[in-house]
Amino acid sequence: MNLTGKQKRFLRAKAHHLQAIFQVGKDGVNQNMIKQVGEALEKRELIKVSVLQNCMEDKHDVAEALAEGTEAYIVQIIGNTIILYRESEENKQITLP
Repeated sequence: MNLTGKQKRFLRAKAHHLQAIFQVGKDGVNQNMIKQVGEALEKRELIKVSVLQNCMEDKHDVAEALAEGTEAYIVQIIGNTIILYRESEENKQITLP
């Protein structure tokens, strides 16, 4: 399943007021980070990840790695911020249109 344009727009509006809760630095994406992002997605469903300037990887590669590792959807990459969404198993809060 892929997100439709309408669903992405809805999620972008929801994510607008969120603060980035993860930062990807010079070490890039590792297994520990993927595990933590996965747990945060289970709890919140929608999170922002900030890519720092000293990160050696491209922000699109970082987004792909995080989305693939956590089975999440990339809602948007804007500037150095990535917005990820994954439907929660137990804490379902967001209902997509």
